[in-house]
Amino acid sequence: MEQAKSGVTIQSLQIGLRIVDLIAKQQKPIKFADICEMTQITKSNLYKYLNTLTGAGILYRDKESGMFSLGSKLIEYGMAAINQENMVERISPYLQEINRHCGNTALFSVWTHSGPMVVRICNNSRAGLNIGAQMGTVLPVLSASGKLFAAFMDEGVIGSWKNSGIARLDSESAAEFERELNRVREQGISFASEPLVPSVSSMSIPVLNYKRELVGTVTLVGFSNQIPQQIEHEISEYMLKASAELSGLFGYPSA
Repeated sequence: MEQAKSGVTIQSLQIGLRIVDLIAKQQKPIKFADICEMTQITKSNLYKYLNTLTGAGILYRDKESGMFSLGSKLIEYGMAAINQENMVERISPYLQEINRHCGNTALFSVWTHSGPMVVRICNNSRAGLNIGAQMGTVLPVLSASGKLFAAFMDEGVIGSWKNSGIARLDSESAAEFERELNRVREQGISFASEPLVPSVSSMSIPVLNYKRELVGTVTLVGFSNQIPQQIEHEISEYMLKASAELSGLFGYPSA
């Protein structure tokens, strides 16, 4: 059998990946002219690369502004990578136990370039209703899960998503939100009262790894009269214990 030559690469593929990497590092949509200036690729060739990458779903071009950002296909690849690492599979039994114990929908969310995305849902609630988000839903910063990502992740990664989410808040509300994030960091749990749907509230716990980085969040979603909004509650205590156990799966040191 003929052996593959060591070090052989496809230059055009390298250029395409360099364009994707450049756009990913901007953390915001970018103009064609800026990409051209940063890459020093001729306009005619750059158009071909961008058109190909956009057609494949690797990049997304806004119809109104014409600006480029990462596309939905990369989210699919990211979710596939998560599954390959068995992260979701390792979390799933705990979601089922939380769902059984609390009788409400349990969600697992991870970070994507668009924000926290729901990648697993467990719902066998006594209410018999799925009143949580759907698979693939990107959660806002004011949701319980969103607050954890805003509290624990690097500002350079989440800055654009976070600022967009709180843009409508007045200065007093924005300041209170930052104070709430400090409480979330201290307590290791977050709460949100009706952030997406009237009468539906949520609480969320972090899953941390051995580097003390946020791997994802587990969120309990249900009718507002069933989901506590303070740490002094038996369900909150149960969720905090679940957070410690889940984080231990990924090497987070126990207290």
